[in-house]
Amino acid sequence: MTLAAAPLLAAAAGSWVAQAPSLRVIMAERESLSQPLLPPPGSTHEGEIHSVGWRFEQPPGSALSARLCQANRCMTLPSARGQSQALAGLPADEALRFHFALMPGQRRAVRVQGLQVIVNYQ
Repeated sequence: MTLAAAPLLAAAAGSWVAQAPSLRVIMAERESLSQPLLPPPGSTHEGEIHSVGWRFEQPPGSALSARLCQANRCMTLPSARGQSQALAGLPADEALRFHFALMPGQRRAVRVQGLQVIVNYQ
């Protein structure tokens, strides 16, 4: 397994990690957006996104739609944690945001917490 992960790590010129505060998702027809997820202040992260890892926590049994976006480009998040190259080629130094909405039929508000991204860039 270590050998399979090595090419991904070698391809990334750098990475940054950001977290956002928890948020409450209350509607299906209107998304709730996280605070912007940005590179650490005072650091330079020029280049393009190679891949993005994400994680968030939601209560068991809750039904949410989740996306991760930069400006107008978004990717659907199929699970509460994962990694994707769907945002590859976008600027690595611009903000990302989580977008959440309740799924139809979910009647109770949901608190989403532990929001984190890891941006690998080159």
